[in-house]
Amino acid sequence: MIKNYLKIAFRNLLKYKVYGALNVAGLAVSIACGIIVFSMVKYHLSFDNFHHNANRIYRIVTEQHRDKINYSSSVPPALGLAVRNDYSYAEAIARTVSAQDMLVTVQTTKGLTKSNERDFIYAEPSFLQIFNLPLVSGNKKDVLAEPNTAVITETAARRLFGTTDVVGKVMRLDNVIPVRVTGVLKDLPVNTDLRAQVVASWQTIRTYNEWYLHNDSWGGISSDLQCYALLRPDVSIAAMEKDMDAYVPKFRAGNKNVHHYKLQPLSDMHFDSRYGGAMEKKNLWVLSLIGTFLLIAACINFINLATAQALGRSREVGIRKALGSQRFQLFWQFIAETGLITVAATLTAVFIAMSAMPKVNDLFHAQIQLNLLKDPALPGFLLLMMVMVTFMAGAYPGLILSGFKPVAALKGKLSMQQIGGFNTRRSLIVLQFSISLVLIIAMLVISRQMSYTRQFDLGFDKEAVVMVPRASENPDISMYSLRDQLAAIPGVQQVSLCYAAPSSETAWNNSIRFDNRSEDEDFRVSIKSIDEHYFAAFGLKVIAGKNLFKADSAREMIINETMLRKLGLTSPEQAIGKSMVFAGESASAPIVGVVADFHDRSLHEDIGAVAFTTLPNMYQDYAVKVNASQLSTIMPAIEKTWSTMYPEKVYTYKFLDDYIGYFYQTETDMLQIIRIFSFIAIFIACLGLYGLVTFMVAQKRKEIGIRKVLGSNVSGILWLFGKEFGRLILLAFAFAAPLSWWLMSNWLKDFRFHTELSVMTFVSAIFLTLLIAAVTVSLQSAKAAMMNPIRSLRSE
Repeated sequence: MIKNYLKIAFRNLLKYKVYGALNVAGLAVSIACGIIVFSMVKYHLSFDNFHHNANRIYRIVTEQHRDKINYSSSVPPALGLAVRNDYSYAEAIARTVSAQDMLVTVQTTKGLTKSNERDFIYAEPSFLQIFNLPLVSGNKKDVLAEPNTAVITETAARRLFGTTDVVGKVMRLDNVIPVRVTGVLKDLPVNTDLRAQVVASWQTIRTYNEWYLHNDSWGGISSDLQCYALLRPDVSIAAMEKDMDAYVPKFRAGNKNVHHYKLQPLSDMHFDSRYGGAMEKKNLWVLSLIGTFLLIAACINFINLATAQALGRSREVGIRKALGSQRFQLFWQFIAETGLITVAATLTAVFIAMSAMPKVNDLFHAQIQLNLLKDPALPGFLLLMMVMVTFMAGAYPGLILSGFKPVAALKGKLSMQQIGGFNTRRSLIVLQFSISLVLIIAMLVISRQMSYTRQFDLGFDKEAVVMVPRASENPDISMYSLRDQLAAIPGVQQVSLCYAAPSSETAWNNSIRFDNRSEDEDFRVSIKSIDEHYFAAFGLKVIAGKNLFKADSAREMIINETMLRKLGLTSPEQAIGKSMVFAGESASAPIVGVVADFHDRSLHEDIGAVAFTTLPNMYQDYAVKVNASQLSTIMPAIEKTWSTMYPEKVYTYKFLDDYIGYFYQTETDMLQIIRIFSFIAIFIACLGLYGLVTFMVAQKRKEIGIRKVLGSNVSGILWLFGKEFGRLILLAFAFAAPLSWWLMSNWLKDFRFHTELSVMTFVSAIFLTLLIAAVTVSLQSAKAAMMNPIRSLRSE
């Protein structure tokens, strides 16, 4: 029986090639999207779930309560040590410090290997106890026990030494500190946020920044530090958080920056954007919904095309019924046809998905792999999807076609209702185009907001500014000497030494005390260490007072207008000349000027309070303002100058506007997704439209013939079809517009500064949709309009 169903189904598909090809195309594209979405969601949900006791691993984080709440994935360095010594909540506690772009050099027989290791951390020995990071060689208990030791991954070992047999070999940090390799880690899985290629022992950090080792380091937080805990079974999270709150009055009494230490589950680290999570779960929901909608749209196409084909197959059904076929047999016959189409579409979809996945990985900075043999979840998902699509797409046409009365079917006198009716197909088309319009409007709004962020006046010049890192100090070379050499390069307009650009994720936030006030202010201040060329390099405007003079310590300060207002002052004159205490009361300087407000963070946030001073020991970058028309000669000259002065270092650079673009990476990624899915949704909707046009042409064949005999021209026939579909698309727009307005209004609320929703955005969406639909409709209706009326009227 099943063999017979499949044989007849295969013959029918060969007979109706266009019908089969359209259905395979629509289903294949939507199933390919489903595979990619499923793989992306599965990939992100799997982050760090491979660790033993993952449900007991937590990161200790900080809520900082000032005038508003700020969230930090870090804690004061002393907290981890205090919790370990004072309480028994945890089986193990480990602190880590990230030292991005640490210069690691290795002397081999082939010469000197230099590498800026982006994924370099210092870690306490218990780090390897908490996390499941297997060692290929070395003993987990003692590989990080001694100073100046480290473990490295297999990949890092091959990159640095050319082999994985490296235990006992020596590498140098920053060309100075010898570190002995005591173990080799198995390469980390791709689905982890623990991006560590080189892990140095905790005591080695003394040569990097001894502050992390101090038992009394309660005064500040560095985002580079993370504190992890493997809790004992059945520990009360609330009780531990309450006990940690006791450290605040004990060690931070009187500080307006009130800390609340919280426990963040390992399973939330990847998703909580407040603490630097890479992918919010709401975005995974959006992806899943889009994938589901595309699949539904493809199934709607199938239904439209199958029922449009009903007239052509009515006599086949009549003959089968006359010869004794039962309705359930005919139903399963059509299900078998749908199943064959779905299988063909799924095989095509797998090929499409595998071909597209490298590009998807590049777009979304992922390392997703599609492997049917190694990933048992993927074949299961495909099987489930094939079954669902087969019955979703095939059940309704099967019921319609198998329900024909044999006499009416053989005579070709089926009513509109018997072959599914216009209203059902109209409803399906409206649903399809509603989905497409929501996606198109979302794409247009997000594109407009991204354009807005690029063109928005940030209050400083971000164009053609190259950020070059300052190398560690060479005792024979002054950092000012390199600045002067860079400034002498033709086409270089300004060079400034600084801690960070005006708008940057890097920030040194402080509590400050103004003038003779008895208490610290209740807002945070971003202290930026700069030289005297900073304002000229970035085009910042000093609106009162004067610029900073060159100094070797904090001698003067300049504040921004926002800070002036937060201090409760109405004019710059009220601030200039007054002192400001900062850095835990270890530094003080008079305010000598006020700079016009600029956006020191992304447009998601308000402008913050900023103060500038000269602290040369904190300079991290050279900000090089260049003539954009001479980049081809300037960039090599900058590299040559820098590398000549620091031949033992690895040269890197970054353009400031690219760096600012990272603020909106999530939005950029979502725009790419929605842009691709919007075009796919339109493609699928047009296939559905083609199905309905085909149905209408079959129904109105004689009407068209009569109209042509009575003098109607081609344009009149086209309008007969066009007005029908125009109404449907306008109806779809009536549903999609309010939903899109609500969705995108809420999305824009995530930006403190954003574009406004424009009526023109909605007009553009409906115009684009009508244009694409018009092309689709005209292809089939023009063919009907130009048909010889004798052919359509011959049966009369």
